[in-house]
Amino acid sequence: MDESEITSPPAQRIFPPLYVPTGDASIDRLAFFHVLERLKTQKRTGWIPNPESISDHMYRMAILAMCTSDSTLDVSKCVMMAVVHDLAEAQVGDITPREGISKQEKLRLEAEAMRNFVHDMLHGSPAALRIEALWNEYEEGETDEARFVKDLDRLEMALQAHEYETAHAVDLQPFFDSSLPRLRHPEVKRWGEDLARTRSRSR
Repeated sequence: MDESEITSPPAQRIFPPLYVPTGDASIDRLAFFHVLERLKTQKRTGWIPNPESISDHMYRMAILAMCTSDSTLDVSKCVMMAVVHDLAEAQVGDITPREGISKQEKLRLEAEAMRNFVHDMLHGSPAALRIEALWNEYEEGETDEARFVKDLDRLEMALQAHEYETAHAVDLQPFFDSSLPRLRHPEVKRWGEDLARTRSRSR
């Protein structure tokens, strides 16, 4: 696959309608459980034909969080945050900058999706509010855990880019440029440096 195929503009995104609650907590909760399947089937964007799914991305991030040796972090929170940080994409998909949707509109759409999940489908239960709090904490990026998980998001993208370069003989340099230099957590930064060295030797 050549570079033009990677960078060609995506088709206009069509969002599915938001869920309309029935008022029956059991039915609405089950509907949420089924919505999660979209994370398994919806693909990440900006890569190659048939890339990894959104849940593939989040799962590896969760395992990466478990690999940290940083005892100052709440690792359990980091794992949960990794699992929910892209939850809104079950509704809106993986929106990229080249689609022409502003950051403000992207955040509005994702926040709207989370409200639908948390309050219309899960009826504001304690578990739902925990999911919402984790998602908000990640989005705000103010805590050590949120910043760590954001670094894992960047590292996971770089890992995937290297794997696609190896498997498909493509050059995905922009994905490294937008991820590895922005790593801030010392351990994740070292992991990124390990990846960069490995990539350099294989080129």
